[in-house]
Parts: sequence; C-alpha cells; structure tokens
Amino acid sequence: MGGRKLVPAALFCLVLAMLPSHAVTVAVMSVDLGSEWMKVAIVKPGVPMEIVLNKESRRKTPTAVCLKENERLLGDNALGVSVKNPKSVYRHLQSLLGKKHDNPQVALYQKRFPEHHLQEDPARGTVCFKNSEEMQYTPEELLGMVLNYSRGLAQDFAEQPIKDAVITVPAFFNQAERRAVLQAAQMAGLKVLQLINDNTAVALNYGVFRRKDIDNTVKNVMFYDMGSGSTTATIVTYQTVKTKEAGTQPQLQIRGVGFDRGLGGFEMDLRLRDHLAKLFNGQKKSKKDVRENHRAMAKLLKEAQRLKTVLSANMDFMAQVEGLMDDIDFKAKVTRAEFEELCADLFERVPGPVQDALSTAEMKLDEIEQVILVGGSTRVPKVQEVLLKAVGKEELGKNINADEAAAMGAVYQAAALSKAFKVKPFLVRDAAVFPIQVEFTRETEEEGVKSMKHNKRILFQRMAPYPQRKVITFNRYSDDFAFYINYGDLSFLSQEDLSVFGSLNLTTVKLSGVGNSFQKHADAESKGIKAHFNMDESGVLLLDRVESVFETIVEEKEEESTLTKLGNTISTLFGGGSSEPAPNVTEPVQDEEEVPPESGKDGKDEEGKGEAKTDEAAKDKQEDSEKSAGEEKSQEKTDDAGSKTDAKEKDGEKSGSTEAEKDVEKKAKPQKKSKISEDITVELIINDILDPTADDLTSSKKKLQDLTDRDLAKQEREKSLNSLEAFIFETQDKLYQEDYQLVVSEEDKEQISAKLSEASEWMDEEGYTATTKQLREKLSQLKSLCKDMFFRVEERRKWPDRLAALDSILNTSSFFLRSAKMIPEDDQIFTEVELNMLEKVINETTTWKNETVAEQEKRSPKERPILLSKDIESKLALLDREVNYLLNKAKFAKPKAKAKAKNSTSSEKSSKANSTAEEKVIPPTEESTDTKSESPEEVQPGEAPPTEESTLHTDSDSQSQPTEETATTGPTENAQPENHIDDEL
Repeated sequence: MGGRKLVPAALFCLVLAMLPSHAVTVAVMSVDLGSEWMKVAIVKPGVPMEIVLNKESRRKTPTAVCLKENERLLGDNALGVSVKNPKSVYRHLQSLLGKKHDNPQVALYQKRFPEHHLQEDPARGTVCFKNSEEMQYTPEELLGMVLNYSRGLAQDFAEQPIKDAVITVPAFFNQAERRAVLQAAQMAGLKVLQLINDNTAVALNYGVFRRKDIDNTVKNVMFYDMGSGSTTATIVTYQTVKTKEAGTQPQLQIRGVGFDRGLGGFEMDLRLRDHLAKLFNGQKKSKKDVRENHRAMAKLLKEAQRLKTVLSANMDFMAQVEGLMDDIDFKAKVTRAEFEELCADLFERVPGPVQDALSTAEMKLDEIEQVILVGGSTRVPKVQEVLLKAVGKEELGKNINADEAAAMGAVYQAAALSKAFKVKPFLVRDAAVFPIQVEFTRETEEEGVKSMKHNKRILFQRMAPYPQRKVITFNRYSDDFAFYINYGDLSFLSQEDLSVFGSLNLTTVKLSGVGNSFQKHADAESKGIKAHFNMDESGVLLLDRVESVFETIVEEKEEESTLTKLGNTISTLFGGGSSEPAPNVTEPVQDEEEVPPESGKDGKDEEGKGEAKTDEAAKDKQEDSEKSAGEEKSQEKTDDAGSKTDAKEKDGEKSGSTEAEKDVEKKAKPQKKSKISEDITVELIINDILDPTADDLTSSKKKLQDLTDRDLAKQEREKSLNSLEAFIFETQDKLYQEDYQLVVSEEDKEQISAKLSEASEWMDEEGYTATTKQLREKLSQLKSLCKDMFFRVEERRKWPDRLAALDSILNTSSFFLRSAKMIPEDDQIFTEVELNMLEKVINETTTWKNETVAEQEKRSPKERPILLSKDIESKLALLDREVNYLLNKAKFAKPKAKAKAKNSTSSEKSSKANSTAEEKVIPPTEESTDTKSESPEEVQPGEAPPTEESTLHTDSDSQSQPTEETATTGPTENAQPENHIDDEL
C-alpha cells in the first residue's frame, strides 16, 4: 500500500519539477509611455510588482533615441548627446503618432525642434524624419526602438526573456494613434496584451491598494494628471458589484474625462528657455542671436528644466550655463513670480479639464469625494493653487506616487491578463472618449419620387464602456452595398482640438456577395445583413464579420417520436452549436448588443433618437425579446452573440415560453423556424491614416533588427577590447609581484613580458580598428602563454586553507572513531566493517597527505606542483561522506531493548531483528542514493519545493516517526520560482 500511495506523490513532484522550464518566460511587463519619460514595471515569479531600474539605476528613463552614422544611443545616453548634437536626438515622439504631414501638431513639433527635417511619407501621408538619404525613420520606428530598449531593461532586471506587455496611452488617443502604438510594439517584437489608458491604470493602482475601503456605496474620485505633454482629468466611480463568475468584486468605472492636449510641463520649459535666451541676448555679450544656435538653445532648455524644478521649492534661483555660445558664460537670476507671469495663460487653462470631466460625467463638484494629483507637472505650486481654488476642496490628494502609479496599475493588469499569475479580480470598465457611428445611403421612394437618403446609426456613444460587441442590421438591402464607419458628434472639442484630431472618417466598408446570398436563399425570409463590431480591450474598433441572415419555415410532423424529442432536448441543453466566435480574454462589459434599426421616419428623427439612448434601447429590446418571444420583431432586433436565446431560436424555441405554451403551439402550428447565415465578403478602405503594408512592417522590423545587431556587435567588440587591454596591463603588473616572481623563471618572465609589450604596441597601432575575432584571438594567445604561471600561483594560494581543512577533518574523524570503538558491545550501533572502513580512509588520507606534502617541498616552485587543490578537496569529500554516514546512522538508530534473563535466546533473536530493522532506515551513502533514484516510486527530495497542499499532507503523514523522505528533504532554493506561478498580487 505504501508503494501505491507513493506513486501519485512522485508524479506530483515530477510535475512541479517540470514547471520551471515553462516558468522561464512567464514574466510580464508594463510600459508607462509618457511624452518625455517612460517607467517600466515587471511581475515575475517571486517578485509581485516592481519598478525596473535602468542601467543608471534610475526609476524613469527618457523616451529619447540618438542616431548617428555608426552609433545608436537610447535613454539617458541619448539625452546626454542632445546638448552636444541635438540634430541626432529624437524626442517627444508621442505627439507625431497617427498624424498626417499637414497636421498642426506636426508644424508645432517643427517649431519646437527646428533642427529636425520632417518630410511627408508619399505612400501614407504621414511624417518621416530625414537625417540623410540613408537614414530615414518614421515616428513608429523610433518609438519601436524605445519600446525594444524598455524590453531589454525589463529582461535584464527580471533575468529572463519577456514578450508580453501592457502599454499605457493617453485617454484622448484616437483610433489612428492607438494603431500607431500597436505597430511600434510589433516592430519591437512585443506582444501587447492591452493598451490601457494611463488614467485608467492610475485608477486601478489606487483601487488595488485600497480594496478594503471599497464597498457597495458609490465613491467618486477625480484624478488630475498633468504630465510633460498634456493634462487629463478623470472621474472614477469605485463600488463593489456582483458577478456570476467571481461573486462580489470591486469595480472601477470611468465616468468622465476632460483633457487639454497642449497643457503640460514641456510648454513651461520652452517658455523658460525662451526667457533665458532673451536675457542672454539682452546682456549683449555676443553679436549673434542665441535663438539661431541649436546647440545653445538645447543647453538653455536643459537649464530651464532644472530651473522649473528648483523654482517649485524656492522663490528665486540663479540660472547659469558655462560656455553657452562662443565660449561665453551665461548667468541670470529668475524669480518664481517671473516664471508664473510667463505661464499665466497656461495656468488659466488648469481648471478646463476638470469642468470637461464633470460635464461629461453629468456630475457636480459636491459629488467628488477627493481630487488626487498625478504627473510630475502637478508639483508646480501655481498649478496646485489654481486647481485647489477650482475644485473647492480643503486640500488635494497626494497619497499615490505621482510618477509611478500608471506603470504599477498597468503591470497589475498585465499580471491579470497573463495566464501565469493568479491575481485578485478587480473589474475595470473603461470608456470610449470619442463616439463612433455607422453611416450609409439608401434609395427611398415617396409619392413615386425616388431619392437617396443618408442614415446615421450610433455604434458607440461618448463614454460608452468597452470592451464591448455591437451588431448593426441592414434590413433594406438585397444587393452589394457600402457603408461608412466615422466618428460621431465631436462638438465637445474645440476648433483647435478638431484640427489636431485629424480625419473624422475612419473606414469605408464595401460588401460583396450580398446579392448572391439572396439568390441562393430566394425561398427564405431575409432577416437582414448583420455587421458584428468589437471594441477590444485596447479601445481599438474592429469589424469582426458581416453575415446575411435568413429564416425558413420547415413543416414538421405533429407527432414526434420519443427519440426525436430526446434529441431536441439534448440539442437545446448544449446550445444548438452556436457559430459565434469565442469571447475576448477580458470579459466584455455587456454581451453583444443589437443597435436599434432605423424606423420608417426621416433620417433626422432617426438620428436624434438613436444618439439619445442607444445602450438603453438595446437593453430594453433584449428584455422585450425575453418577455414577448412570440413576436418576430423582437427576433429581428435582438442578436445576442453566443447567448442561449440565439441557440433556442435555431431549435425553434422561444425564450420565456413555458413547456405548456410550447406544446399548445406545436399542436396549433407544427412548424419549425431554421436560421441560415451566409458570410459576406468585406473590403475595408481606411480613411484616416493608412496602416503600413506587410512589406513595410517587415522592412521596418529588419531595419530595427539590423540596428540592434550592430549595437550588440559593437558592445561585444568593446567588451573584447577592454578585456584584452585589462589583461595586458594586469599581467604586466603581476610579473613584478612576489607571488608570481616565485613561480616563474627568468626565461619565462622575459618571454611573457616581450609578448605583452608586443601586444600593447599592436593595440596602439591596430587594436582599435581590429575586429572582434582578432581581439579574441590575441587575448587567447596571451592567456595560453601565461596559463602555467597563473595555475602555479593559484595552487599555492589555495594550499593553506585546503590543508588546514584536511587536518581539521582528520582530527575530528579520528576522535569520532576512537569514541565509536569505546561504545560497549551491548549498545554498539556500528558494525565492525563500518568502523574498519572509516579507519582505512583515515589512514590512507593521512599517508597520502604526508607523502605528497613532503614530495612537494622537494620540488622547485617553478615546476608544476604535484600537490593539487582538487585532490585535497576529493580527500575532504571522501572523509566527510564516511563520517556523515555514521553520524546519520546514530541519529536514526533506535535504542536496543534490554534482554530478559529468562529467555536469553529469544532476546538475542529479537535484538538481531531490531538491528536489521535499524539498518533498513539508515540514510544511504551517495552510491546507494544513486541506486535508489532509479526506482520510479521514490520521491526525490529537493527536486521541487512543497506547495501548500503537499506540505499539509507530508506533515500529517509523518508526525508519528521521522522517515527518510521527510528528514532528508534537501534544499529547495534552486526550484523556487515555480511556487510563484500562481502568485496572488
């Protein structure tokens, strides 16, 4: 029985032991992608959530790329070059994503960075940086380099490969901008689990660490986020809700969003820079205008950024730049009052996003419990002063990390989306900032006059929750047609925001095969052309599929056999084989909804009603379809993807009907309705920003990979060069050290010295242009030449410690042997063979040591030694094993039962039996352990750490007496990671 119980345990341990191989790549990361800085966070087994430190041990990294002819620098290294060579450094790329060349944002970028040459991409109409004829890069490619760099930082920090990431984007990013970020990540080789709005990530981070404070009472919080490039105010509602899958769980819902694309810390930096330039020109130390010198302006921008930070804590500060231009130093005093005057119009815009967020959420300031500051620019005192006055609160919340909250919230979401981690559920209902609608033109006839009628149907209203699926049914088409996906009413945007927004038209959808489907099913009743839309977790709208749906009535026999009824019942239970695709990984906010179809009234009435209550109407129609299932209209209006209602329609059942009603209906009308779906061919024409073609993406990936390979090759060459240089200098120095002079002959010393001098000269003449292969070969030759010298020195350094350890264990084992031999015969637990074996090992080791040491003393230090440290270590291991074997036997041995005088024969037998039993539980030596490990039933201790379940079982099974398995469980450090595959964060 014991053997049978052991088999499942052995299998369990085997499964645990196999886990690390799969757990090697389970780490996930998040990137809080700001316009000026990025923060990276990771989750890996054993590390819940942690901000990644870059190579400079900083917690944030500049989103900057430096591209020279033969060099690429990223992060802090690139930012360092921006002062010396601003033309080669690309920053603030976020503002160019998803923009055409004629966009006002591009003109503003050109004004801020006049050193760059921006040209139009002839194929896509977007922006391209042209450094030279050979070096041309799109903003997506440059952002891909930044993301690839962030991935490298995360991998170095996690010490394992990482592919999965959650990336933050501003909440006001439209469809083209979101697609551009996804394209950049694809070029970087990152698998994007989700694009999460940065305000949502902050809200999630706040909620996760205050889970206990969230209950069924609604709590409204506003997050005011002013970063380097933009400002966003977000109203979030926290509340616990009941779910079918996980019971009562906390939830955050984005209720209102207000933003200002151009209000941020960078604009303040630029104004300070221009003020400093004006002061320098006013000093008239140079006849040239400093504003025309790109390098000087880059120096002033760096000083302006430092000045803004210092003025947040001081009333005035002395700005100074050495050698600003023509070796002229600059020094000027700037006060906080001057700074506030320079940015007065910016501070007036601070309350704007708050008012927009409140109007979007249809709330008042009294309903907001707390206003929390996020983003680095909220540290400016004037910003806090104006905001505090605008919100009418006693104080502003500063109880989250303004810089890292978004990165930490995003990495929590990454862990939740990854299958490798188990996190406590926190439901997130994000909201679409911009409404999206479907437009189409249909021919109508009124009083014999034919005309074209333009229709609009709201697909996603403003602040509609997502992820969500929607269905639109076109009922009055019987031939191929086209419709358009566009943005809805954007009147809430200012004229300036609209000009930056770009194209209001998203996609033209051309359908073909509609007429063929009607011809094919001419005898069936058309239920319309259904277009299935999906706004995914990243806020990107997708058209999943379009189908032409028909319904036919099949005559049935009045009396059904028992087998037929049973078959229908089973078919109903299993959903009738729905053809809907699998739902998203993240639960949709609602099931697939049918957008209300157009009525017979004119387009204006239709549009007005449709925009007012799309979601409410869809929900009402779903309820009506359940209550009044006998009406065909409700079936036309409701197409709930993957739901039971759809399955029941296929089997001729109507939801909400009782069994009795069905029987009556069958008797009265023995008919069955059958639903037929025919896929329609879809052609998508993108109207906002064309996506790169597959060839373009492949070319961009290759371009980025070539740069990465070049960087790696350069790093490898520099490493080889440094290794060779260090070896030459260190070895030349060692030749004059006492340890080395003792073991090397004059002849060898001269030879080594000559080779090192020769290599040093070669380094000066050719080494810095030599290839990596040549450098490695040169280093290998020198190491081979010095190998014997290093070996002799190393051995002599190891001897004292090793010999002292050997003497110590010889003394200890000899004392142990004498003690063991003195045990009375009646109490003796060791056999004569075991004691003789230990004595033999002690004697052989002592003899070997004395003879070898004596022989070594006769030899010259310049000869190869015969006393080797590895031999001493093997003797130590042999002695240690023999002594430990006997010690373990003593530890687990049971005391012998005292023999009774009456029955000496039986007591002798029992004592022999006892000694035999005792020998069976003695821990094995290394040889016997190896033998036992071949048995498939044996649990190998130390292969995997015990889980909670296995620990409980082991404790309960082994309380009675310590068996070998529980006593000798080895170290579990090596196999630690698999314990954390299902870590709860």
